[in-house]
Amino acid sequence: MSFNNENNDEKINDKDSKSSTEQLLDDAELAEKLGQTVSGNSKHLIHCLTIIGQIEGHYVLSEQNKTTKYEHIIPSLVAIEQDRSVEGLMIILNTVGGDVEAGLALAELIAGMKTPTVSLVVGGGHSIGVPLAVSAKKSFIVPSATMTIHPVRMNGTVLGVPQTLSYFSKMQDRIINFVTENSAVKEEKLRELMMNTKELVMDVGSVVDGPEAVDIGLIDCLGGLSDAMQCLYEMIENSEKRYV
Repeated sequence: MSFNNENNDEKINDKDSKSSTEQLLDDAELAEKLGQTVSGNSKHLIHCLTIIGQIEGHYVLSEQNKTTKYEHIIPSLVAIEQDRSVEGLMIILNTVGGDVEAGLALAELIAGMKTPTVSLVVGGGHSIGVPLAVSAKKSFIVPSATMTIHPVRMNGTVLGVPQTLSYFSKMQDRIINFVTENSAVKEEKLRELMMNTKELVMDVGSVVDGPEAVDIGLIDCLGGLSDAMQCLYEMIENSEKRYV
């Protein structure tokens, strides 16, 4: 009888060990392929999502480009929102921008989540990275980070007709409306920065650093990782459960 119990205990331990190993492999694959991690041994279960390089949309970029693929991020956001064990989402941004519609789609998904979300801009949150930064419920930026604000641009052949200009204008209005609705920046100030012709040599627009981004109300707080994490913990502890 004792011998059988020992065998059963060994089988259970083997199962636990196998399950633990598989989980480690899954976590490693998540970090390597998608730039995402889930912190389990912490005060709260936090999912870390990184948006880096260029946001890849409907067209595949070259292998030399460091990209964030929106078709990877969308199902991840859905999984995070429905997984009741994940208590909060930390979004780390260091992006040059990219596909406007893909970036805006991701920003809308993040803004529509009930999961507590905090964004942290490190390095840069340029172009379509601006809506992504403000899409979280609370946004942070480090003092050395910068954000480039410029009008909508399109690569490749562009038809010089009124319909093209109308399309650009509508797309720009979508971005401006989203940013102003999800941050404290005034529309007049945002348009002024966007259409500035005195700062960028080869383009129209402005570059704002961390303190200036906070001063104009674009980003909520100036701070680093520990500040963003503490804010996320407080949001988790003071918010209601997402789904009963």
